[in-house]
Amino acid sequence: MKRTLMAAFLALTAAGASAQSVSFAEPADGATVTSPFKVKFNVSGMEVKPAGDMSEKTGHHHLIINGDSLKAGESIPFDEKHMHFGKGQTEAELKLPPGQYKLTMQFANGAHQSYGAPLSKTINITVK
Repeated sequence: MKRTLMAAFLALTAAGASAQSVSFAEPADGATVTSPFKVKFNVSGMEVKPAGDMSEKTGHHHLIINGDSLKAGESIPFDEKHMHFGKGQTEAELKLPPGQYKLTMQFANGAHQSYGAPLSKTINITVK
């Protein structure tokens, strides 16, 4: 009986402890795209909520153009290089001039504070 309860507890703990990560549904890393193009974001182990919502395990997406992920707790700037999706958007249409780009998705809390490298993903694309 004791072993059965322990096995059930471990199974529930493992099911509830999903890994936290982000990824691009599109475009793919290395893709060549024509502007405008669609960018789609995925997140696992967290819930997308609008800016201002500070509930545990929630946040929203940011896209950094030609930049790196931010350290955990660092505020994401409001400028032309850092796009905020504070309404909880999970996709957007981007217009970029032709060239090579590094796109870094950064998930952050309701106060736009980065969750750090574990909740960021970088891809490289070419806009023709």
